Amino acid sequence: MENVITVKNMRESDAFTINTTTSSRELMYRAAMGVFKNVSWGGKIAVVCGSGNNGGDGYALAEILSERGFHPIIMLASDKFSEDGEYYYTRCLKNGVRTESCDGSTDFNGFDIVVDCLLGTGFSGQLREPMLSVIKAINSSSAYKVSVDINSGLSGSSGLAQPVAVKSDLTVSIGYYKTGMFLGDSCQYIGSLVNADIGIKLLKKQYYLISGDELSPFTGYSSVQLTAQQFALEYATDEKEFWRSPIKVVSQESCSSKKIFVVDFGGSRLVVDQTYVYFQSDRASTASEEYVNF
Repeated sequence: MENVITVKNMRESDAFTINTTTSSRELMYRAAMGVFKNVSWGGKIAVVCGSGNNGGDGYALAEILSERGFHPIIMLASDKFSEDGEYYYTRCLKNGVRTESCDGSTDFNGFDIVVDCLLGTGFSGQLREPMLSVIKAINSSSAYKVSVDINSGLSGSSGLAQPVAVKSDLTVSIGYYKTGMFLGDSCQYIGSLVNADIGIKLLKKQYYLISGDELSPFTGYSSVQLTAQQFALEYATDEKEFWRSPIKVVSQESCSSKKIFVVDFGGSRLVVDQTYVYFQSDRASTASEEYVNF
């Protein structure tokens, strides 16, 4: 079983690791290397970067690709940088990596691979321009799409699109799987999903990802099996609250009814009994190799 955690737990665990053992710059490099190791690279590559640390992962990835003989193009959706992001962006410039600005008019159809590093799991609220138009432009392309950490536009907590998200062929989660990767609209936007372990010390274990074989005992215990839409209609007193906080709402119903619930969000299942919360998804797999000290 692999850990699935909240965005808050991820943020706190990341900060603890930075304060005690590993610099944020090193973690950014490891994240980029985790993405590099899980994709078959080739052809014309666009790395589309936003202003935060998710963009920084993209700059570090562009440097790694350049050092290994590829010729990525950094597509800048913002002229702002995080501190660590600017460090790797400057290194890319010194290595001769090509950069261009992008907006909603950018045509990504000329690329074989587009890497989405626009917005990370810290994103909340509604998408605004120019990000909204850039995401739509990425989705309209025929390129193979890779999202780093989470698909830009998806809530890392609820999995709801705000109001759209990058539709990836592959999403490489960084550190640990987050709850939003299995809830809400995630099945509409995430093709396949893999986690890259980068050595972050997890402060609190919360939920677990189980296999299909591990799911079968739950479906055999007279559990209530239904879709998320059915749960919202039949059990939720407040449907909006259910979609915003499905784990909380289903857990409350499980405790009050003393029943096990298996709720299907379009291919990813939330399994809740009175004590534990699990996730199961046919789209998720284990990273190609565990974290090593790079």
